[in-house]
Amino acid sequence: MREGPLRLLPQFLFDTQHPKPLYVLKGWLLTLLPSIALAALVTMGADSPPSPDFGGTGPVVFLLLVLFAPVAETFIMVPPLLLLNRFVGPVVAVIGSAVGWGLLHSWAEPLWGLIVWWPFLVFSTVILVWRKKSLSTGMVLAIAIHALQNGVAGLGLLFA
Repeated sequence: MREGPLRLLPQFLFDTQHPKPLYVLKGWLLTLLPSIALAALVTMGADSPPSPDFGGTGPVVFLLLVLFAPVAETFIMVPPLLLLNRFVGPVVAVIGSAVGWGLLHSWAEPLWGLIVWWPFLVFSTVILVWRKKSLSTGMVLAIAIHALQNGVAGLGLLFA
């Protein structure tokens, strides 16, 4: 699976023997740090920072963003990802999933997709890598990484 552009991803991401808590922490940093860099680049070229309207702030929005969204989006992501993987292989599946989720998030905020494609590339990779061992484990790990990723934005909303 680690072929083509996916070779550029760190080796730990493809290691199902990696301790799961450490895997989640490293996976989160792998999504967070490039997302911050992408957000800075997109913000420099935009009139206003790209930030979708979550319909408010506070604990309910925080819980929706940190708990509900990662679970729901993972369950929506898995069937198309597995179909793409079956018919066109893992590289196209992962990239296609990331681009698709970037486009979907762009509907909420046009420039947001330029930032969120990266985390979804990582989430998709996690699911396909761990699928060989256990699809449910891959989904849980992707959800955990996603929840931590969203937690950063969620904390900003919670304390806004």
